[in-house]
Amino acid sequence: MCQKDYRLMSSQQTAKVAAELLASTDPLVRIPTKKEKRNLLMAFASKNKVIYGNAFDAVRLQKNIDLNDIESVIHNIDCITLIEVKSTSKENIDGSFSGYFFGLTTAELLVAQNLGDKYRFIFVNTLTGGCMELKLNEIFAKAKGIYPQWSISF
Repeated sequence: MCQKDYRLMSSQQTAKVAAELLASTDPLVRIPTKKEKRNLLMAFASKNKVIYGNAFDAVRLQKNIDLNDIESVIHNIDCITLIEVKSTSKENIDGSFSGYFFGLTTAELLVAQNLGDKYRFIFVNTLTGGCMELKLNEIFAKAKGIYPQWSISF
């Protein structure tokens, strides 16, 4: 069997592999389907918590929850943590992710502020297997520099 060279993947491919790696190593983490994401959006909205579907890649469930059942999601919303996966496949990035440069979208920032402890960033190095989980305030405390920008698409 051939081993995939993660260094040759695009950033989107690396992000997908990172989320799958995370889900395969943590039994509480799941990658939601489109329908499950829609149910999560509606459930959080029912609790006056605005989230954006592109602002999270995975969820951590503290108990078995049927994400296809909106009522189950609403009833168990306190047992759900949304996860944004940030990934790299660079050899020189160690487990502390020192020197790692990444983008933080406005949607991710707003959702992280809105959900507080129910939102996490998990950094995954698909090449080394290194992993680090942080809350938004921990990211800002660790940051050596912050460079705001606007990305515009036509």
